[in-house]
Amino acid sequence: MTNGALGKVYQDGEVIICEGEEGHCMYVIQEGEVEVLIAGEEDKEIRLGVRGEGEFFGEMAIFDRDVRSATVRAKGEARVLTVDKKNFMRRVHEDPSLAFRLVETMSRRIRELGEEVARLQNHG
Repeated sequence: MTNGALGKVYQDGEVIICEGEEGHCMYVIQEGEVEVLIAGEEDKEIRLGVRGEGEFFGEMAIFDRDVRSATVRAKGEARVLTVDKKNFMRRVHEDPSLAFRLVETMSRRIRELGEEVARLQNHG
């Protein structure tokens, strides 16, 4: 991990956001990786994916005040920057393509989730 960088360093396995908690901000991974998990049956975790450097998570909190839809924890050491709605809107004003990239990524994730649901229904 580089010194002097913004963001907070999380240790391996440390929870960054927890499914069911209210969210107010999104996060950008500056270094390392995080894993995205949801609670399954009988307290088993289901891993939805891994996000790496330059990717983001928790973005739905920028648009609504609902609870977190998943838990995200560090996979190894990870440096993560918190971005609240005010800072996000300022950045979009400076670079409008940022909003397009966010929607593009969210759209891809929704499509992947739909494909996974269809796969599970066909094999269930």
